[in-house]
Amino acid sequence: MTIARLAAAGGVGVETVRYYQRRGLLETPTRPEGSGLGGGVRRYGAEDVRRLKFIRSAQAAGFTLEQIGELLALDAGEDRSRALALAEGRLVELDARIAELETARAALRRLAGACAGGGKGPCPILEAFEG
Repeated sequence: MTIARLAAAGGVGVETVRYYQRRGLLETPTRPEGSGLGGGVRRYGAEDVRRLKFIRSAQAAGFTLEQIGELLALDAGEDRSRALALAEGRLVELDARIAELETARAALRRLAGACAGGGKGPCPILEAFEG
């Protein structure tokens, strides 16, 4: 398949595929000899689609591109302990972020309740964000 079809199969744009190639996360196939100025068209296969989808899923889980590169390298070497350590580290980060968000939600609920209570003067929500 062409790079455009690979990108579509992975749910990204062509420039995203090229970016992942520059970062070393995806291989850039050699261009076969052919007619025209640039030669033939590079072709991608099912393994490229699998890898692209893995990258996207890992990003959705919050892994950095550096961590994704390491996970991809670990996949080839079957180093489960390091992969587990990366996953556990990410879980700790997610738990901390969830706690922050829950605290923010509780504070915003209190402010919304105070604002809904009526009264005179500026809304407590607006005052809270000004200070």
